[in-house]
Amino acid sequence: MARTSASNTQSKKAGEILHRAARIEDSFHRWRERRGRKRGLTTTIIPYSSYGAPGWARVLCRVVLTRGTETSKKRAEKVRGWRSFFSIPVDDEVVTVTIGGTKVEVTPSRGGVIDTQIKATLSPGWQTATLDSAGAEPAIAHIFVVDPQSNFGVISDVDDTVMVTALPRPLLAAWNTFVLDEHARRPVAGMAVLYDRIARANPIAPVIYLSTGAWNVAPTLTRFLRRNLYPRGAMLLTDWGPTHDRWFRSGAEHKRAELRRLAAEFPQVKWLLVGDDGQHDEEIYGEFARSHPENVAAVAIRQLSTGEAVLAGGRSRSAEYEETSSIPWRFAPDGARLAIELRELGLIND
Repeated sequence: MARTSASNTQSKKAGEILHRAARIEDSFHRWRERRGRKRGLTTTIIPYSSYGAPGWARVLCRVVLTRGTETSKKRAEKVRGWRSFFSIPVDDEVVTVTIGGTKVEVTPSRGGVIDTQIKATLSPGWQTATLDSAGAEPAIAHIFVVDPQSNFGVISDVDDTVMVTALPRPLLAAWNTFVLDEHARRPVAGMAVLYDRIARANPIAPVIYLSTGAWNVAPTLTRFLRRNLYPRGAMLLTDWGPTHDRWFRSGAEHKRAELRRLAAEFPQVKWLLVGDDGQHDEEIYGEFARSHPENVAAVAIRQLSTGEAVLAGGRSRSAEYEETSSIPWRFAPDGARLAIELRELGLIND
């Protein structure tokens, strides 16, 4: 059975000098872990939806400490608001991943996150991976295996694209992230219907939700998407806290890196990139469309309301992108009107 380390961008490299903030954070987490284990807390694996291809799978999960009872384990997966950011991560637990008859041992990176690619023989469609360790009950991760015949997919932002979070308003954004229950969050009008129509028109297309949010809120986002009838898809978020070389992570760079990775992993797929005009999605998608035009079918931007646009610092630069890009760009304030635009491009049916 093979053994490897979690291969994400936050993993420690040999000889790497950690930023002071990262060293402080690591020491704090180690202290919390020792204290938690003395209190009887045990390991829990929280799985995340991911993607793969017939020859490999990308496995995503987070390893944290809980009280060890079935109730507390379910609570760890369902915890919301500020509590999700105070879970105790574990980075020294060996986790066995079993998928497609293959078993691989991996260890988490900083923050308790496992993000690793495993070679396995898989059939297209939704598959499962079992995640197990000596100190935790098995968990099941769902993985969408992309059909080699698939030449179209959807990459969607989350905040203010599928869910109203008002990110340009920092105080309200903090309230939404750290306090508000997902039941109180509102979906962006018409977007769930739009995505359903796209999925029906392209039944083997992968759907990927790409957000600058932390892995801590992944269960909350997953429940929100399910409750509001969005199509199932992989969830690509980022870790919380400082990196090895800086105080704060760059959400924009996280998106750029994931887009480049998806283009390399699925060179045959043209992506519909969906975002909004309040969180740099236009800039990021524009850069990707210029560098990878063969991997972009179209860009769909949900325009913020007048009030949101004022707080965000300006309106959409739709004319600039439409005039300078060879890729179709479409702009509308909601899913219903974006559907009209995308129907003209042949991406959805009547």
